[in-house]
Amino acid sequence: MTTTHTSTSPGPPPATFSFPRDYYFPPFFTRQPQRTTFHAQCQKWSSLIQAYCRAHRIWKLSLVDALDTDLFYNKRLGKRLSMADAREIVEFMRTEGRAEWIGKPGAGEEGGTAWIWWRTPEEWAGAIAEWIDGTAQKNTVLTLYELTESEATASEEFHGMDPELLQKALNVLVKRGKAQVFGQEDQQGVKFF
Repeated sequence: MTTTHTSTSPGPPPATFSFPRDYYFPPFFTRQPQRTTFHAQCQKWSSLIQAYCRAHRIWKLSLVDALDTDLFYNKRLGKRLSMADAREIVEFMRTEGRAEWIGKPGAGEEGGTAWIWWRTPEEWAGAIAEWIDGTAQKNTVLTLYELTESEATASEEFHGMDPELLQKALNVLVKRGKAQVFGQEDQQGVKFF
């Protein structure tokens, strides 16, 4: 099962998330029939999903699990986004480069699971490289655990990062010639250039 509404990183729970004004407007939860209005609705949902996932440190979103969270269910209004609409919005996010289905949409779980790119792997690669430069750790070997779980990275946004996403970001750095990953899966290290 994929974690959807709790942080995978240790530490205090996230601060209270402030929903945008549209979240409290009942039609926001109903698919709009006019094409341009629906496109605008998808853009607003995309921004909301990215901000929510960032605030709650969610890397992968399981739609079937998320439908019962406050992300897709506004209890005050008694309104919930439907599974079909949630899938359609994540598909919109995929076409915009802000989500990626894990497997086929709807495969396995009723609604499917997707990476939510509140930062793309390329953006994460840049953040990691910037941290390496800023902490003078070029030509140093770090384990993947040290990179995402150590006290040194506790204040960094990539602290507690999903291991698969970390691999994707490191692969970007490898392709750019800025890092080399070596070792076995459970004992991998990375050297930055």
